Amino acid sequence: MQDNTFWWHGGVIYQIYPRSFMDASGNGNGIGDLAGITTKLEYVASLGVDGIWLSPFFTSPMKDFGYDVSDYRDVDPMFGTLDDFADLVERAHRLGLKVIIDQVLSHSSDRHPWFRESRWDRDNARADWYVWADPKPDGTPPNNWLSIFGGPAWTFEPRRRQYYLHNFLASQPDLNFHNPEVRQAQLDNMRFWLDLGVDGFRLDTVNFYFHDTALRDNPPVPEGAPKTLGAPDSNPYTWQRHLYDISRPENLDFLRELRALMDEYPGTTTVGEIGDDTPLERMAEYTEGGDKLHMAYTFDLLNEPHSAAYIREVIERFQKLAGDAWPCWALSNHDVVRSASRWGGSEDPDAYPRVALALLFALRGSVCLYQGEELGLPEADVPFERIQDPYGKVLWPEFKGRDGARTPMPWRSAEFGGFSTTEPWLPLDRRHLPLAVEEQERDPDSTLNAVRRLLSFRRRHPALRDGDLELIDVGEALLGFIRQHRDERLLCVFNLTGETQRARLPATGRPLDDHGFSAALDGETLTLPPYQAAFLHLDSSPQTAGNANRQGVATWQA
Repeated sequence: MQDNTFWWHGGVIYQIYPRSFMDASGNGNGIGDLAGITTKLEYVASLGVDGIWLSPFFTSPMKDFGYDVSDYRDVDPMFGTLDDFADLVERAHRLGLKVIIDQVLSHSSDRHPWFRESRWDRDNARADWYVWADPKPDGTPPNNWLSIFGGPAWTFEPRRRQYYLHNFLASQPDLNFHNPEVRQAQLDNMRFWLDLGVDGFRLDTVNFYFHDTALRDNPPVPEGAPKTLGAPDSNPYTWQRHLYDISRPENLDFLRELRALMDEYPGTTTVGEIGDDTPLERMAEYTEGGDKLHMAYTFDLLNEPHSAAYIREVIERFQKLAGDAWPCWALSNHDVVRSASRWGGSEDPDAYPRVALALLFALRGSVCLYQGEELGLPEADVPFERIQDPYGKVLWPEFKGRDGARTPMPWRSAEFGGFSTTEPWLPLDRRHLPLAVEEQERDPDSTLNAVRRLLSFRRRHPALRDGDLELIDVGEALLGFIRQHRDERLLCVFNLTGETQRARLPATGRPLDDHGFSAALDGETLTLPPYQAAFLHLDSSPQTAGNANRQGVATWQA
């Protein structure tokens, strides 16, 4: 029997945002649910992915659409029941799909029983379960920390005559991870889901668990220095260097406690979300050594810069830090503008998403693919009067929030995109209807079928899943690297521009043609038309490897 313990290592995980995937309940609320996801798992499996990641479906007042949890061990009625979740897991496993679920450990809803008790007075059993602090003598908040969602990260509670910390909405109070009872309670909540058969967790804001107990002020970002990638430039949160409110050293010990729990369940995994001033450094720190997270992702490729030079620089920086650390790369998710618009807004709307995903699938690491990304969906246009995201309401119009990436999945070109039989919770962009799954299934040359070919190609070549990565110099306009696993060496080159590009290669080999892209090779000269990629099988002899290294190849070997 094949050992599937390390399925996640180089695996592809399909992210599902439950509110917007499929409404199968028939209750007329226009909100996706667990039963709807179950009905579409065969489609997900047909993509060739290894597993799914479900964004929160737990009991919640939905102030932040499930990222404000009021019961960590139950399903919110709008999504179904625990029995529906068990059916989903059973169906996914029968289809060969692993199931990863979100865990929002750093904060809860203010309606969680823990917080309701904690806020009552300073003497109750959970008085120290959240982050409480006295006002300054003039009554103002304890320090200058800011909420990502706007304004101070502190709200006053008159019953305790203290402020409580919230890195997000005031209705999302931060738990006090310096309290060992809190840490154990959250580990116990995770064990509950592991016992129900989940295969791992995506850990929301994994570097936000601890705070500086001295509550020191954050310093300002020095003029000209890079700002945090976890928030838009228009947000004052990015004006501070976040030394004391997040990414504290105590976090590492908790991650070791968490890993010890996961190791009790062989074959399970963790992927952490890292929003930090130095995210790649944090990703390496949190995933190295085999005793903390299995993998993590940052916002380096979820941001606006996307030139070949920028992507190369991101890879180079991570390589210098990596050691045995393991990344999980993504171009889109529920928190950022879809990559087809964020990166490809001025490019060919059909060709660009395909070459961008070809690059994503060729990087060393695991991959997250966001629902609708396989269709090439652009960011949806959501008018202000339909905006649901509290983040967008605060910073509109400079920042329109995250709703444009969260609109319903278009299954058919019919009314409401086949997502529901009633008006959905967010409007469906009319531009998405011609890109619906049913439409693209009919077209062998569609983006959907291109993604299926790419993932099939990836599975057939171990070097793309498990291989080392060596960056090569193919000029400023192109991105190139060699992936090697055992005796397979693949040269991968990508043209993310709308212009034909040429490059002299450091090594030559046999072009592969079962991936859906076209290129021309004349000796050592590669010609790549706009938005195309090339994959060449190289001679794995030491002479060829030496030739590549003499050409200035940067090497990353785990």
